[in-house]
Amino acid sequence: MNGLAAVLFDMDGTLVDTEVLWWRTTEQVAHGLGHELTDADAPEVVGRAVEDTAAHLVRVRGGGDPSEVAAALTADFFRRVEAGAPIRPGAQRLLTALEAEGVPFALVSASPRLVVDSVVGGSLAHVPFAFTLSADDTARTKPHPDPYRTAAERFGAEARDCVAVEDSPDGAASAEAAGCGVLVVPSLLAVPASPVRTFAQSLDEVTPDLLRRCLPAGVPRRRQEPSPRSSTTPST
Repeated sequence: MNGLAAVLFDMDGTLVDTEVLWWRTTEQVAHGLGHELTDADAPEVVGRAVEDTAAHLVRVRGGGDPSEVAAALTADFFRRVEAGAPIRPGAQRLLTALEAEGVPFALVSASPRLVVDSVVGGSLAHVPFAFTLSADDTARTKPHPDPYRTAAERFGAEARDCVAVEDSPDGAASAEAAGCGVLVVPSLLAVPASPVRTFAQSLDEVTPDLLRRCLPAGVPRRRQEPSPRSSTTPST
């Protein structure tokens, strides 16, 4: 192992507080379809790609056009993100520390390119990402390993020399399947523990040294699963 080659950040719920916006988007679209969103829907909403959530809403309603539902979800989510996506606590401090140490980092998101570009051009406009990957940039998105494998390849690095920072079960599964080290900071959903996942309650706790200890050959400081920061269903 040659040390920490790169850090691969998830976007929604990890660097910016957009998971609540996504939940409210899905809640509104689901209501228009005659379905009231509950905690039972959360695994198909939180951390999922737009197409996955659209397919779920069509299934629970027993019919409909998934592409039309996906378009409605994307349009409403984009509108909400354009209005402002607050950066998560500790994110700026960690990004600054990585930049100071010369550790490159990228954004690896399951959101559509339209949404990623909105956030990167807004709340994260000052962040020097090496590149950004959206759901549109790989054949399969999270929970498949494709996004994180692609990101490692773009850095010319082995996945095992990269650490992914995630907040959701699907995101953690994607990074783990790709072979990355995984640091989990849960947001709306609890994330299952595994031998290769390190957990933190907040990015305020995370340092470049902790990220290095998350590499597969390292020994994570803490593997115990913490509680998510809030209940699954946000207040409206």
